[in-house]
Amino acid sequence: MTAKSIAVIVTIDTKEAETFFLHDFISSHGWNAIVLDVSTRNPHSFAAAFPRDQVSLRGGVPFQELGTLRRDEIMRTMGLGAANILQELHAKGELGGVLAIGGNQGTAIAAIAMRALPTGVPKLIVSTVASGNVRPYVEYKDITMMFSVADLLGGANTVSRTILSNAAGAVMGMATYGLPMKAGNKPVIATTAFGNTDAAVSAASKILVEQGFEVIPFHASGACGSAMEELIENGLIHGVLDLTTHELIGEVFGLDIYTPLRPRLEAAGKKGIPQVVVPGALEYFCFGPPESIPPSFRGRMTHYHNPYNTNVKATAEELTVVGRALAKKLNKSLGPVTVLIPAKGWSENGRLGGSLYDPVVDEALVNALEAALNPEIKLIKIDANINDPIFAETAAKTMQELMKQVYKTC
Repeated sequence: MTAKSIAVIVTIDTKEAETFFLHDFISSHGWNAIVLDVSTRNPHSFAAAFPRDQVSLRGGVPFQELGTLRRDEIMRTMGLGAANILQELHAKGELGGVLAIGGNQGTAIAAIAMRALPTGVPKLIVSTVASGNVRPYVEYKDITMMFSVADLLGGANTVSRTILSNAAGAVMGMATYGLPMKAGNKPVIATTAFGNTDAAVSAASKILVEQGFEVIPFHASGACGSAMEELIENGLIHGVLDLTTHELIGEVFGLDIYTPLRPRLEAAGKKGIPQVVVPGALEYFCFGPPESIPPSFRGRMTHYHNPYNTNVKATAEELTVVGRALAKKLNKSLGPVTVLIPAKGWSENGRLGGSLYDPVVDEALVNALEAALNPEIKLIKIDANINDPIFAETAAKTMQELMKQVYKTC
């Protein structure tokens, strides 16, 4: 059994009995249960490894001064304090995983703390709000959310005893059997995908894998693209075949359900790694069901992707703004960049006969991009749709050539 610890984040003042249960359950399985008390109100008797006054101080505010802050600022302070402690435990190699329980308040605090840890460290929150919209808590980190079913009050009972022990077992299991995230022997290329660009991504990835690369696809869902940016920042990615830059339109205008949670198309440029950039699925906005389309977007070319996802064509004016934003980002790149433009459409529905086909509107982005792009950045137009085999082959070949420029062994 590993000597690492399981950290437990909990508001002990409202969940003291649950804290005793989890501490004893985890300890009985040979793990060191390190409790971080993030409560802010009532007194209690459980002696946490990190009492709330220490957590508060690590968050930058003495505990006795917490009452002077707004409620949301109090939550943030305790979350940052817990994050600081978790990062320290992880840096020392002592952290096997993190478990938290909570209602809205405890979930918010725990999520802030867990998001500070690298991807790959086991993270699980048992929450009364886990059956709702969890994106604000998870953002783009590998946080597992487990619905508590019953409320977490009064101690372990017929329902919560099973839920809590399952959650603790899950974290201990992940910490025991999960494989640590580490770079392999092959150079890693990240790529971005949508269902509307899947053929291009699959074909280009297959070619690159055959050439000896590891290819990791990221769904351009806002969260995945943001996660990719962080992994690039952390040095796990060596090149980016950005075939689906859809998230940029959400970053520029908002509203889009796939708006990224951190800026896109920036980390690779800062790291100086090779980039092949394509305006894949960048010609439309993604909304939810048809009734969720904002009134100002109704009446445009629309693709009804499924009952929960509707794609609405952008205007030439909007794509002009996006083109300039793309150029501004790419112009800051410290490594090699090539832009590939599929002249016959940037998505499956953007090809001739498709519900979003309008080459005149698409050309507005290309013109704005060309006008603002640094001359040393190549922009190549290919007489094909993004999903045509010739485009995937060209994209893969271009990616490989850029990799050779930077990594002589590729």
